[in-house]
Amino acid sequence: MFRKLLNILVNKYTITLVAFAIWMIFFDSYNLRTRNRYVDKLKELKEEKKFFQNEIKSDSILTIKLATDSMALEKYAREKYLMRRDKEDVYIIKDTSKRKE
Repeated sequence: MFRKLLNILVNKYTITLVAFAIWMIFFDSYNLRTRNRYVDKLKELKEEKKFFQNEIKSDSILTIKLATDSMALEKYAREKYLMRRDKEDVYIIKDTSKRKE
């Protein structure tokens, strides 16, 4: 029994197969560690793609709204860019208190 197992382990094909597996897992340029990094990077890029697609969608909706509605355009300009009308003062109030949620 022991002799048969030893013959299998010392077989040149088994040694070659084990050496090849070790080479592919640890030393190859596309080893397991590198592959895992690529998979993680791919997941990160897919999440980033989804985020930017949502941003593009919301910006497209806002662009259409601003192009068609002058009141929305004025509201956006006043809120986002702090624009004002003639003879009008604008006061900026910042909330510095922390809310407990």
